[in-house]
Amino acid sequence: MDAKEISLNEKEVKPVVDMLNDYLANYHVHYQKLRGCHWNVKGQNFFTLHIKFEELYTNAQLTIDEIAERVLTLGKPPHSRFADYIKESTLKEVNTIGMKDMDMVEEILADMAHLIQLERELLDATANAGDDGTNDMVNRFMQFKEKNTWMLRSFCGKK
Repeated sequence: MDAKEISLNEKEVKPVVDMLNDYLANYHVHYQKLRGCHWNVKGQNFFTLHIKFEELYTNAQLTIDEIAERVLTLGKPPHSRFADYIKESTLKEVNTIGMKDMDMVEEILADMAHLIQLERELLDATANAGDDGTNDMVNRFMQFKEKNTWMLRSFCGKK
C-alpha cells in the first residue's frame, strides 16, 4: 500500500512519514522514562506519582501503537529497533534510579514540552500534505499532553 490508496500524494506525505518515525523514536524514549519513574519513585509523593506515571506510560504505549499504525497506513514501515529509537530521538535517556520524585516530574514535564513541539511541527506538515487523518491523531495526542502538563505543573505548585 502507499499513500495514494487513501487519496494522499506520496511525495507530499513523505515528510510526514519521516517526522512520524522521529516522533515514534522520541515517544519510545519517553515511554521508557515513564516506566523508570513508575518503578523507581520514592518519597512522600510515592502513591500519587506511582499511579500517575502508570497512567502516563499506559497512554504512551497506546500512542506508540497508533503512531506506528499510522506510518503503516501511509504505506511505509515504522521504525521498530531500539537502536533506531536511541539514534533518532532528540529526547535523552535518564537513570531514574535514585532520582528525587519531583525531579522525575520535572523530567516528564520537559519531555512533554518537547513532544508538544514535535506535534506542532507535525501538525504543520500534515496540513501541508492534506493529511487530515494524521493531523487529527496528533492533535488528540497533543491535547492529552497539554492537559497533563497543566496538572503536573499544578502538582509542583507552578503557574
